[in-house]
Order: sequence, then C-alpha cells, then structure tokens
Amino acid sequence: MVVDDQILVRAGLTALLRAVPELDVVGEAAGGEEAISLAAATHPDVILMDIRMPGMNGVTATERILSADGDHRPRVLILTTFDLDKYVYNALRVGASGFLLKDTPPERLIAAIQTIASGDMLFSPSVTRRLIEAYTHRTVPAAAPRSPALDLLTARESEVLQLVGHALSNAEIAALLSVSEATVKTHLNRAMAKLGLGSRAQAVALAYESGLVVPGQETPSPR
Repeated sequence: MVVDDQILVRAGLTALLRAVPELDVVGEAAGGEEAISLAAATHPDVILMDIRMPGMNGVTATERILSADGDHRPRVLILTTFDLDKYVYNALRVGASGFLLKDTPPERLIAAIQTIASGDMLFSPSVTRRLIEAYTHRTVPAAAPRSPALDLLTARESEVLQLVGHALSNAEIAALLSVSEATVKTHLNRAMAKLGLGSRAQAVALAYESGLVVPGQETPSPR
C-alpha cells in the first residue's frame, strides 16, 4: 500500500511497484486517515508511508495501524526527505520497520520492501542506535530513572534488552552471554511481549528512554 499526499509521487511509486512481478499494490492513500481505513480493508503486508502530510501525519497513522486489533500486522516503511528527522525517530518508536529517503534509487526501494516483508529491519542496528541516541540525548536526562516497566522482565531478559539497546546483533549477544542465538531470541521475544513492543527499533528506543542504556555509554564487546 502506498501513502503520500503528493499525487505525482504517489502515482510514480505505484507505477514503479506495479512493474515488479512479485509485488502487488493493493491501494493508495493520500493521507493518514485514509491510510488507516485502507489498511483495515486491504490488509497489506508492507505500507510505504510518507511521514509529513497535512492533517494526520505518518507517525500517527503508523501508530494507529499497528495498534489496531487483528491478526495481521503490516510492516511500515517510512519515506522521508531527511535521514535525521524527529518524525523518523517517533515512527520507529511506534513500530515502523525502517525508513528510506525519497531520493532512494528504485532498485533499493524494491529491495527494501522485500527485506521488511521477510521480517527483517531495513537498516543495521548501529544506524537505528545513532538515530535514537541523537534524539533521546536531547530529551532524556542523563540520569533517567529506571522505568517501572522493566520490573516485568527477568534479569536475563533485562540484560538482553540492554544489549539490544547497545545495537548488538543476536549473534553478538549470544557470544557475550555464552548462550545460543535461539536463547537470545527467546529472551528478547519474551521481553518485547511483556513490554508490548512490536519491533527491534522500539526495543532500542525503550532501552534508552527507560535509562537502561545511557547516551554515550560504551558498547560491550562480545568475547
């Protein structure tokens, strides 16, 4: 599904995607409100979401779509003009799976859609961390109090969440803790379920905002 308030941009994206045999465009929306209704009606696997739109912006629309009841949860790919944008940060916080600049080459856009459709994040954990740290550093005190939400976690789940906040991959966390990647994934999934998180980017954001990770803190190195 394609969401953009500029008709030429929207039409161009739709035409590009319809030319790819393995992709099917199920609908177009010109704004946030329309996107919510269309997503509920068409159940897209991936939504290309413009972030700055009149009326309801892409962040609010993303949050509403991803919080809707139902078994199908689409992946949201944010399209933006600026790579370090507070709107992008907020979109990641509410569950977007990645973002791309609007001047991205067509082949990369198509590859990005396929990447997040398969369940992966679009960009590396280190990029996510840089973006989130840039904004939490401005808004979260250096000595932020521990969030009560973290009390829901076991000690190991909290440890894994902290390492995810440091932008370590599951393989790196497994090496650091001397456990298997499957064990790391289990702990992370349980932590995310307890905290109501839908993406790894949300987990990174919460780790910073809760005080579990402090901006500028040294990243642990796997053994």
